[in-house]
Amino acid sequence: MVKRQNKSIKIAKPTVHPGLNICVFCSANELPEKFTQPAEKLAKLIAEHGHNLVWGGSDVGLMKIMAAGAQAGGAKIIGVSVDFLKHKLRANADEMIIAKDLGERKAKMLERSDVIVLLVGGTGTLDEVTEIIEYKKHGHHDKPIIVLNTDDFYIGLKAQFLRMETEGMLTPGLDQLVSFAETPEEVIGQIQLSRPDNA
Repeated sequence: MVKRQNKSIKIAKPTVHPGLNICVFCSANELPEKFTQPAEKLAKLIAEHGHNLVWGGSDVGLMKIMAAGAQAGGAKIIGVSVDFLKHKLRANADEMIIAKDLGERKAKMLERSDVIVLLVGGTGTLDEVTEIIEYKKHGHHDKPIIVLNTDDFYIGLKAQFLRMETEGMLTPGLDQLVSFAETPEEVIGQIQLSRPDNA
């Protein structure tokens, strides 16, 4: 008589690659289509790749476009605002953090993010990204910072950074602090390459 042995078969579970928190700094103003279309595309790509959005919490301008587009694609959206901008908050964010001032807001956005992306914006947007770059320069974080250079908007900023580097005022070099992209697809490509698993 042959005895059959019951061998349990172990099925390997698929590897799960959790999405990253992508912080986007951008304008809260109403802008022309040449700026809004790339923002819409980036929001869609963030969601399609399983990432989440961290943004300034407002429901106006490019901020609204980013939040609405990411949320429509199924991404979690995390807003970080300040008390004096409460009247502009997006009502249906998955999470909304109210900081006491702009300094704390930037700190919380950095804390909640894995990657920082800069879209077109004004002085507030520039203030946000330069502080994040400064923290990286001093080794306080090593998160990728990607500038989306829509319509050559940041060509002057890049030239200024390179001048600082050439004159010995920017160390380490620019390529160790910030990368530039010309399209939303390039931004997502750089984000994917920055992941430890390259998923």
